[in-house]
Amino acid sequence: MIPTDPPEKTILCIDDDASILRYEKALLERSGYEVLTASSAQQGLQLATTCKCDAALLEYEMIGMKGHEVASEIKLAGPETVVILLSRREVPMHALALVDAFVPKLEASRQLLPIIAELCGRSQRAKHRQESV
Repeated sequence: MIPTDPPEKTILCIDDDASILRYEKALLERSGYEVLTASSAQQGLQLATTCKCDAALLEYEMIGMKGHEVASEIKLAGPETVVILLSRREVPMHALALVDAFVPKLEASRQLLPIIAELCGRSQRAKHRQESV
């Protein structure tokens, strides 16, 4: 059997800081991910409900909605979507309970890619198990 590359994963990045969005997009695209970006929570929710995303990266502190509120809406629309919360500051426990992972922004360059790979891989394996039952 000829090995094939795993299917490309689509990551939605939601942050109201344009420079952070550019950084995340470049980092993820270099690693082989397809990337959608949204500069507001509302725009991100629209993309999350209309596009098939494997994961969403959310800034906790956004104008209009906190990241955990966005995470809750994304999970309602697609429970299988991996949600990773990022912040420069400490995040309340109730917010962390709504997401699959938390990455401090100062650690994002080191932690983000391994966490996405692990969680998206785990999500894919669970989906395959459900389909084979």
